[in-house]
Amino acid sequence: MPFFEDFTLDHVNVDGGDIRLRYGGNGPPLLLLHGNPQTHAMWHRVAPALAERFRVVCPDLRGYGGSFKPEVTADHAPYAKKAMARDMVQVMGHFGDGDFFIGSHNRGARVAHRLALDFPDRVRKLAVLDIVPTIEHFERADMSFAMGYYHWFWFAQRHPFPESVINVVPEVWFRAHTSREPKGDNFFHADALADYLAAVRNPEMIRGMCEDYRAAATIDLDHDSESREAGEKIRCSLLVLWGAKGKIGEWYEPLDIWRRYCEAEVVGGPVNSGHYLAEEAPDEVLERFFAFFE
Repeated sequence: MPFFEDFTLDHVNVDGGDIRLRYGGNGPPLLLLHGNPQTHAMWHRVAPALAERFRVVCPDLRGYGGSFKPEVTADHAPYAKKAMARDMVQVMGHFGDGDFFIGSHNRGARVAHRLALDFPDRVRKLAVLDIVPTIEHFERADMSFAMGYYHWFWFAQRHPFPESVINVVPEVWFRAHTSREPKGDNFFHADALADYLAAVRNPEMIRGMCEDYRAAATIDLDHDSESREAGEKIRCSLLVLWGAKGKIGEWYEPLDIWRRYCEAEVVGGPVNSGHYLAEEAPDEVLERFFAFFE
């Protein structure tokens, strides 16, 4: 299948800068949010099929890919998930969408979680792929988590330490980071890989990625604690998927955890993949998405 066939590559201005995105299709609006260290290109195997029923919008998060990349600040507020969520509300507002569905993976799913808390009337239904809430990761951290997700703690070190190491050999780092679960040389589609590598060769993107993780370990934790103490929960139906060959199902009971953070129906289960569900098992992801986003 051609790469993002019949999709348009564009930029949308939000407060602070431009968001690069692709959009295509007709029907109810569906926002797809990517993970790290990727770009919107991670959705290339599912977006065209989804566009047969939905108007699909696939942006790069701030700090990633071709989107704007704020400078480092002491409080990391420009990379708080609250700020990233506001970007996405503005992106969808550009297309005239007051409310919309969200499919999300990894870092994008953390943005989507915050968006569902801060803008509950905007989210019709939410799907999160291969995560539990950020605060749960930190509060449950043990040796397995520290070894498996060591990058959470490395990327969160003070600027510019992690950036300076990655920027020496960014492609070597990318291939090592994305191969923690064994993969063949041709795992990523050539066009998607080219987009990922172009992103990681940009020191500003590496800085933005690290700031994302610094925010997660500081200001985001504060926001998440405040929301939990206030009893704020996701109000819409929630689909939770994780890779059967990955770590989320090994370390946690994802559905049980998410049911404590959502007051509506929570459904889901494992997908026959590792961490990169939409690229490893696109047919399963599509089947789950079509059944859920009705």
